[in-house]
Amino acid sequence: MGLSHLATDAPAFSRTGARFARECFRDFWSAVTVAALTFPMIAAMGPASAQTSTQAAIKVGVIGAISDAGFYIADKKGYFKDEGLSVEIVDFRDSAQMVALLGTGQLDVGAGAPSASLYNSVARGIDIRAVADKGSMPKDYGYTVLVVRKELVDDGRYKSIKDLRDLKLGSQTPGGAATALLDRGLKKAGLTFKDMEIAYMGHPQLALAIDSAAIDAAFITEPNATNAVRLGRSVKVMRGDEVYPDQQLAVVLYAGRFAKQTATARKFMVAYLRGVRLYNDALSHGRMAGPRANEVISILAASADVHVPEVYREIVPAGCNPDGKMNVASMQADLDMLRDQGLVTEDVKASQLVDASFAEAAVAHLGSYKRAMH
Repeated sequence: MGLSHLATDAPAFSRTGARFARECFRDFWSAVTVAALTFPMIAAMGPASAQTSTQAAIKVGVIGAISDAGFYIADKKGYFKDEGLSVEIVDFRDSAQMVALLGTGQLDVGAGAPSASLYNSVARGIDIRAVADKGSMPKDYGYTVLVVRKELVDDGRYKSIKDLRDLKLGSQTPGGAATALLDRGLKKAGLTFKDMEIAYMGHPQLALAIDSAAIDAAFITEPNATNAVRLGRSVKVMRGDEVYPDQQLAVVLYAGRFAKQTATARKFMVAYLRGVRLYNDALSHGRMAGPRANEVISILAASADVHVPEVYREIVPAGCNPDGKMNVASMQADLDMLRDQGLVTEDVKASQLVDASFAEAAVAHLGSYKRAMH
């Protein structure tokens, strides 16, 4: 499959996610005040029989990204089965589409971003909890990368981040974690959002838009950033950790209904952190070059959106804390920025979203992380 296909294979809304959303339509309307503006495609779907999180299979929403590695590894390695759990992984276009379904308990676990829609939902009393790190940017692992059109780098129109002023920028949906990263990048250049013309689209589309010169630059999450470079008309110029060290870009979300099934929710976290620890065994010096890299790459190529193993050897991998610890200070800083932008209108703090008890219990059970040596 050509790389041009790799960048476009992520559908506007995955068939699996769409079918699941239709099944959940009836209970979705009970959360319409939260989701009517955020989920127009889900809201347009016809009703079907509702399902509940009391079923044997735990429904886990993913977006096919590198930061979903802990879920994929735990599934493929049988860690969920080791805990006596049956897990169904459901594909979505982006994490924002999961919020309403988590709020009604129709989705048990989600691959989430600390976003405006999520904080506004929590402020309105929707019981959703951030329970573990899913994707962060410690040193060398800034997996959301600033990508610029190669022509602009070659002819000197882009020399540093200050040159963003004269470029057409792309970004994900306003209000996501990528908004805070872009804000930090612009501030480093003495710029603000008011100085820029920004087109909003998904990460696979951002890669194609740069390749076709529809936009000039964007912060793009891996592996889509590497796909853009492989198309031949783009250059990676800066890792996300160089712009915003240790940003908490993605978290594991529990539906409140699922979190209240304490024993099951703890078992899920044990399995998930086992997957995350194996993922960490695959990392070395900002690459997937650790002792377990081949095994992890094989799992990701079979599970995530990009199915070419060589791509994973070239990407900047996501950081993910092996004990599940979240950077709450980063989350609060991003929330403050979203409030300043008028994207969060409710009185809410990041700590209201965070529940570290499940990760703490899992670490007490698993013991301290010890990196594999071979």
